[in-house]
Order: sequence, then C-alpha cells, then structure tokens
Amino acid sequence: MKVLIINGPNLNLLGLREEDVYGSESLKDIEKKLKAHADGSNCEIDFFQSNAEHELIDSIHNALIEKIDVIIFNPAGYTHTSVALRDALLAVKIPFYEVHISDISSREDFRKKSFFSDIAEDVYSGHGTNGYLLALDDAIKNK
Repeated sequence: MKVLIINGPNLNLLGLREEDVYGSESLKDIEKKLKAHADGSNCEIDFFQSNAEHELIDSIHNALIEKIDVIIFNPAGYTHTSVALRDALLAVKIPFYEVHISDISSREDFRKKSFFSDIAEDVYSGHGTNGYLLALDDAIKNK
C-alpha cells in the first residue's frame, strides 16, 4: 500500500511555534515516527509539506499519477478556507484522512469549520501528533 502524508502551511515550524497548542515534536520527528510505523506494516510512505496552496494541489494531483492508495492530510490553515484543495481531493478520488494536531472544534470560531471533514474517510482532531498514527492505522486496517 502507498500512503502520502501531506502537511499544509506553517507545519514546517512544528516544535518551534505555539508549543502549548502543537507540542514540541518537529515535522521531521513526526515523519520519522510514521516511517518506522509504516515499515512495520508493509506500507510505503511518502511525505510532502508546503506553505503554498498550488503546491499542495499539485501534490494531490500527482498522487493519482503515482498510484497513491491513501492520503493523510493536515491542511492546517487551509482547513477553513480552501475550496480548491477540496476540489482537488474530490477530483482524484483517493481516500483521505483529515488530521489536526489541535482540537479545531475547541478553538476560535473561524477554525471550527472544515472544508474537508464531510468528504474525509475519518477525522483525527485533538490527538496531538498521534492523530497521524491513528489515521495511518485506520488506513492500513481499511485497505
């Protein structure tokens, strides 16, 4: 099984920004943990992060060409604003899981609406960085 983990804007600063909200793990720490978990599950895993919406869209489009089976996506700030990313996910028809390190439902009002939750296989919000592992386990179990 081929899994693509996509992370949106500002997640490259994990471990440096708002540790009280996002914790102290860096994105590289999370990737290392997910890679080790995937290796034990006979799963090929790739990672992509960008602060640019069009690059995230391109990575979703390329997932179709690369025959990715499942996407795990933390859209970050684009969660609440990007119809274009939603449309890209609908276009490629690749099952995806939505992940948020913080619990978006308990944050500011503008963060409570996700453009992705209703089309995702499942949503992991507020589990810290373990949300990625939960999504990966779910993807492996359901593939």
